[in-house]
Amino acid sequence: MKTPIYSLSLAAQATLDMHSLNNEGGEGNQIQTRMVNIVDHEGNMHYVNAISGDMLKHIQSEHFFRLAREHNLPLCAGCQQFDANRINADAQYQESINGKTDVEALDMLLERCALDDIAGILVTAKGRSLPRKSVIEFGWVLGLPETAAATNQSFFHVKYARDRSDAEREGARSQRAQKSGDTDEKTGGTNLQQAIFHRPASSSIYAIVCNIELSRVGYNDIRQRYALDEQQRHRRCRVLLESVLHTFVQMNGAMRSTQLPHLVALKGVLTYTTAVLPAPLISPLQPDYREQMQALASRLGDGTGVTASSFETLSDLADSLNALFERSPYTMQVPA
Repeated sequence: MKTPIYSLSLAAQATLDMHSLNNEGGEGNQIQTRMVNIVDHEGNMHYVNAISGDMLKHIQSEHFFRLAREHNLPLCAGCQQFDANRINADAQYQESINGKTDVEALDMLLERCALDDIAGILVTAKGRSLPRKSVIEFGWVLGLPETAAATNQSFFHVKYARDRSDAEREGARSQRAQKSGDTDEKTGGTNLQQAIFHRPASSSIYAIVCNIELSRVGYNDIRQRYALDEQQRHRRCRVLLESVLHTFVQMNGAMRSTQLPHLVALKGVLTYTTAVLPAPLISPLQPDYREQMQALASRLGDGTGVTASSFETLSDLADSLNALFERSPYTMQVPA
């Protein structure tokens, strides 16, 4: 039997071209590009474009939601509709935790919903403030300083709109029916308004970091015990790893109908541990991050219980994750 996995980390550099995943709203007719200040390994300040970790977390959660339905994992009423309030929108759950302690309410949450177990949630209904910490964590996706300059472009767009009311449009139709040829068929005899706006697109090499605590799947952090059996936890872990892979296979997000991101390259390191050790994770902003992660993996736990594997393509990453699908999550020792 293969050794269970305690923790898993992913550090990668992704080349994304002509995407709009880093939009942060609009000002007038200009859609704004999200930019942040970062410090490199030599202490120099850089102003780079960035994609919020919330974006990748939402993409991964959406893939998990679809896979959970396919694999018949339990979902609360809110998550069945992919409601942002999730279990807070589940009236039956809210009623069932009346008079229950936080420990009991958290056990019921873990049993009732795989998505809330994995993604985390703050239960706020019925006057409670009960947190469930996420099992998976994403950092900001940051443009590498040496490639981030001059990678943001803005494109001019025009939307044409007819300047007339419903009554005027109906009148134009009647006139065309009665007097064919006297009215411009294209415009209905009315003027066209031009709605001008500017849409950005970004291209760069981005640093991505992700950490997954597989040992916490189904784990009640208050009681320090598992609310699920080993089979249920294993099923959720497999779907979780599949959803992480799907996150890079299909990057959902803003403006994909006309600006589907071009994933040109993906390379990095996948690390995981089979003992109570954190999986090594160093930012791909560091030029030698792969060498450092490999070296750190060999030193943690005296070279045992830690595995680090590099990948050069998305298919390599798929191979590495596929090899872990059948591995069980690590079971932590619980109080007697």
